[in-house]
Amino acid sequence: MPSQGSAGNVIAAICSFFIPGLGQLVQGRLLMAIVQFILASLLWIILMGWIIHLWSILDAALFKAK
Repeated sequence: MPSQGSAGNVIAAICSFFIPGLGQLVQGRLLMAIVQFILASLLWIILMGWIIHLWSILDAALFKAK
């Protein structure tokens, strides 16, 4: 698995920039991808989805495999 700052994490963060949760899906973290996509979708309705969107990007970029 890629480590923090690796090319894989950079690609995942870029994916999450476009679609919240996509970076987590690229990293193989299906549950986190679903959670972030649903939360961002629901919160964009009240214009607060950017919070989850940023969390998604940072989570993908800072992910460390165990």
